[in-house]
Parts: sequence; C-alpha cells; structure tokens
Amino acid sequence: MATATDRFRPAVPARSATTQRTTPTGWALRAVVSAHVAAIVGQPVFAGVYLSGDYDALRWHAVGANTVTSLGYLQVIVALMAWVRLRHSRPFLATSAVVAAETVQYFAGMAGALWLHLPLGVMTIVALVVQFIDVWRRPLSRRPQLPGERRTAQGQEKQEAGNE
Repeated sequence: MATATDRFRPAVPARSATTQRTTPTGWALRAVVSAHVAAIVGQPVFAGVYLSGDYDALRWHAVGANTVTSLGYLQVIVALMAWVRLRHSRPFLATSAVVAAETVQYFAGMAGALWLHLPLGVMTIVALVVQFIDVWRRPLSRRPQLPGERRTAQGQEKQEAGNE
C-alpha cells in the first residue's frame, strides 16, 4: 500500500558530508568577493557626497577606486586558483569580466568621461553583487573529474598501478 510519504521526494537530494564542505580555496574566494563588494558599495556613497558639494569626498572616491581595483585584481588571482584547484571556471570568467569593466570604468573616471563612468559603475556593482550571491549560495567544493578529462602524470601512474 502506497502512503503519502512514498509519493513525495525530499526537495534537496541527500549528499555526503564531503561534497557539502567548502574548501579553503572556496573560503578564500568568498572572503575576497565579500571584501570587493563591501569596497565597491562605498563608491556611490563617496560620489554622492562629492556631488552634493563636499569636494573632499572626491579624494575618498579616488582612494576607494584604488582599493576596489586592487581587490579586483586579487580576486582574479583567487578565482584562478579556484579554477585550477576546484575545477570551477565560472568564478574566474565572471571575475575577469567584472575586472575588465572596472578597469575601463577607472580610466573613464580619471578622464572625466562621466557618460561612461556612471552607467558602467552601476553595471559593475550589480555584476559583483550577483557574483557575491553566486559564491555564497552553495558550497564551493572540488568537482569530480569527468571521464574524458586529462589526467596528470601522477594520477595516471596511480591508475595504471591499480590496474595491474
């Protein structure tokens, strides 16, 4: 006899404890993305204070731009580590796009091209917040190697030794 519990499956499939753990590389990526978001969210505040008449805030906006840009380049390095160690390419590709936009925006701001600087700033903040949500919504663990992927020489030796 079928009961109501037999018809319903759990909403989230059961996983082993090892697949749910975020690795140290994943935590490093989360930390850098979080710092990057915190820094970039301050930029419109400094710009708004400047536009309301406090001209000293332009210096704070410039310091914030240097901080945001530095954190962006650090995030590229950490995202590259996540790609190599965890086999997650999406954080690296997204980070590369965000950092490219930040670099263009940085130089547009230095040149006084506000027609490009302001809308690109809004798009960059939105993209970074989306990336922040992405890295925090699920564990960042090592992906299993697919059957067709290239193996390292050391892994190949282990596999050959196991087949003998």
